[in-house]
Amino acid sequence: MPRLIIDEREIEVPEGTKVIDAAQRLGIVIPRFCYHEALGSVGACRMCAVKFLQGPFKGVQMSCMVDARDGMVVSTTDEEAVQFRQRVIELLMMNHPLDCPVCDEGGQCLLQDETVSGGHARRRFPGPKRTYRDQYLGPYIKHEMNRCIHCYRCSRFYQEFCGYRDLGPLQIGSRMYFGRFSDGPLESPFSGNLVDICPTGVYTDKTARFKLRRWDLQRAPSVCNQCSLGCATVANGHYRGVMRIEARFNRDVNGYFLCDAGRFGFSYANGGQGRRERPLLPRIAGVSASAPSALASAREALENISQKYGPRAIAAAGSNRSSLESQAMLALICKTRDWRGPVFFFDPSERGKTVAAVQELSSDIAVSMREIEKADLVIVAGADPLNEAPMCALAIRQAARKNAPIVTIDSRPLFLPCEFTHFPVAPEKIEHYLAMLVWKAVEKVAENPGKDAEMFCRQLGALSLESAPPEAMAAFSELLLASKRPVIICGTDVTRESTPSFAAGCARLLKCAQKEAGLFFLLPGAGSFGSALLSGTQSQTFGDLVEDIEKGVVRALVVSECDPFHYYPDHARLERAVSKLEQLIAIDYFPSETVERASIFYPASTVFETGSTYINQEGRLRFAQPVHCGGAPISPGEHPPRVYSGLVPGGDHLPAWKALCQIASMPREDGVPAPEKFIPSVLPAFSGLGAGPIYPVDGPRLLSPGPGFTSQWSQRGEEAGEGAPDFELLLVEWMFGTSEFAAWSDSLDAAVCEPHMSINTKDAARAGLSDGDRVSVELDGGAFEIAVSVSERTAEKVLVVPRHQLLDWQKIKGFPVRILAGKIRKI
Repeated sequence: MPRLIIDEREIEVPEGTKVIDAAQRLGIVIPRFCYHEALGSVGACRMCAVKFLQGPFKGVQMSCMVDARDGMVVSTTDEEAVQFRQRVIELLMMNHPLDCPVCDEGGQCLLQDETVSGGHARRRFPGPKRTYRDQYLGPYIKHEMNRCIHCYRCSRFYQEFCGYRDLGPLQIGSRMYFGRFSDGPLESPFSGNLVDICPTGVYTDKTARFKLRRWDLQRAPSVCNQCSLGCATVANGHYRGVMRIEARFNRDVNGYFLCDAGRFGFSYANGGQGRRERPLLPRIAGVSASAPSALASAREALENISQKYGPRAIAAAGSNRSSLESQAMLALICKTRDWRGPVFFFDPSERGKTVAAVQELSSDIAVSMREIEKADLVIVAGADPLNEAPMCALAIRQAARKNAPIVTIDSRPLFLPCEFTHFPVAPEKIEHYLAMLVWKAVEKVAENPGKDAEMFCRQLGALSLESAPPEAMAAFSELLLASKRPVIICGTDVTRESTPSFAAGCARLLKCAQKEAGLFFLLPGAGSFGSALLSGTQSQTFGDLVEDIEKGVVRALVVSECDPFHYYPDHARLERAVSKLEQLIAIDYFPSETVERASIFYPASTVFETGSTYINQEGRLRFAQPVHCGGAPISPGEHPPRVYSGLVPGGDHLPAWKALCQIASMPREDGVPAPEKFIPSVLPAFSGLGAGPIYPVDGPRLLSPGPGFTSQWSQRGEEAGEGAPDFELLLVEWMFGTSEFAAWSDSLDAAVCEPHMSINTKDAARAGLSDGDRVSVELDGGAFEIAVSVSERTAEKVLVVPRHQLLDWQKIKGFPVRILAGKIRKI
């Protein structure tokens, strides 16, 4: 390892470390504009100049372009280097506008910092400043090109790191322009990172424009709850509202960046307008009430139901967006009070797949997104990373940049921001194609009797021989055989119930074949891992509760951070069932249909107001700290009330788990029990993790060494035979437009696209359909209308439809959904 001296301080660093990074390890921050740890070196801005006094280099050099070597002696304070940096600043400021007072970047601007620290105060050049025309870049990013210093960070991030080409450098020399060929919304779903990565104010956040200054904000580390990845964020609050979300560096999870859904999907917490107005007042029978009276009424109503019908007449439901505290409290209440549930899943197959994924994931095969970036071959089986977990798609992109082959096996017409080979197959064929891909790399494992994997390997070999592999598949089998660090990414949305166990078995076989193989699951929501842990062997889903309500067995339903009307596939049946309940008690922060129908409603606080715990899809604990106090937010520009009062509207909101504790009359010694006390009672894995907070903000993984090989995968679904319906309808997630957060966050409206149904080219030709046609699809409970998207990348005999907020799809009796061709009619 090279040993060098920087500013008279010695340091030893790994081979290949740049001098600028070596200085950073000593706490010496060398000025820079173009250099960024995630993007690497380019030497464009010339701002990181230092003086090399001894070693293989001499004189002034750019520290971001020079690798640390033995014997180097470097000075960052040498007069020649300091003067060089001062001249660079002067040249940059020659054309930069002096608009700091009205620039949203003011107070957090790297150029501002470097100008002041460099001592620049007076412009000597008498000529006019260079100016540009700004562009419209969509609803989220404001473009101010006059502030550009030509550091290339934006284009390197957008084109090289993210893989999108609609923004980049245009023209040459001093007229260099960074933008699009013409005005229009940016195509990349990671474009919000331009705000963070630009060292000046060229790209600023439109949603926060002219609303705040950095020094006015309340800031706290938080966690994105839009998907199962649990990306690290910084939440910025002001006047009891969330103003902005920024990416927070986490080496193992999201690195330096964040997707646009996580960055801009926070407005649900700020109140909203019209039907999206956040409910801040409790209600009893539709009439506003105080928080204590609502909790007392709920408690009394449940006690009456219990005395009249018994405790089993009360059922509880949560969801995959619930925090771990809420899920654990719900489980504890059901356990101690003998209520039914809790249920967290609406589809039995989804519950089975999520539980299987959590049970199969173990410390020997689990990988993080950083390890995906280092993979030399990536297999995506039954997953749509860009829509289900966008930052995972960005990690795949980094692996592809290092020449890792990418292969996808899925029913949907997938898109990834990199080169990849796609095999469009029906859900029941995903395991077969995965077996064909993996078999050649692991077939020698079957020749070693006594190994635990022997039987599984032999069965996999038989499955791989059911049909001849496509030519491209054979080529990938050879690449997998030669690979050292393959990663399997497996989804739980469109796969069969056996697929997660099968993917885990394949990853373990690759381990047995002396490969550093890894497994990465994508789960349905931020709370899915906790839901699966708490579900355990319980097979009950929300559909079972509906049936119990219809039979009169369940008389009261407690719903926490959950809207069954958003998830349940048969809307009409759910309406009839809810009307039979004597009590529907809802605790939530969304103005959902369940909240509107509730006999008693209590408004819960959000993750930004009280903090929450989640377990992400790789079993890693994630903790979001509260950023601001609860209460009705004050709109920017308004003066706070001039009448002083101890009452803040909505300021007495409790988190859902505390409200649950009160309405269930849980015994407690000193007020409401702390999470570190009640969570271990239902999740023993939390025992001994400490207190307040019960683990680090970026916590450890809660994974065991592993369950070994199972044969559950062999119970595969059968292919459709003669006389079977023509199509299987797959309901899928989109990045924008399908989640509850998208439904109640007006900040995401601009990103929501019209829904469309994907169909294979051959199937469309047989049905007489063309791309762009509108069709009516008849389901069990009625029909819905949707546009058609024809693609050869969609599997045959499959219709792919999003669970879209603009689509009336909830007319399904159950899953899976089979549709005859005659039920699809062109409008």
